[in-house]
Amino acid sequence: MSDSRARKLVRTFTATPQDLQMLEALARYHGFSKSAMITSLLKKEFWRVFPKGTGDVRPEPGARIRGETEAPQETQAIVAPREGGTP
Repeated sequence: MSDSRARKLVRTFTATPQDLQMLEALARYHGFSKSAMITSLLKKEFWRVFPKGTGDVRPEPGARIRGETEAPQETQAIVAPREGGTP
């Protein structure tokens, strides 16, 4: 589901009352809804564990990938020569 216009579906999950209190506190702190907080935490953990993505989930075009030394061709900066010399 890499299409940003993909339909969003309502899902349910099981949590203890304490889990819900922690979720509500974090969401309130960050100014997110509970759903947005869950999504944010999920994405952060996913990219921490799989920095290059998986077979089904690929990084967005232009994303910086930890451990890669060179930017993809289409995102490399063009360096202009300095006055009176070469770069």
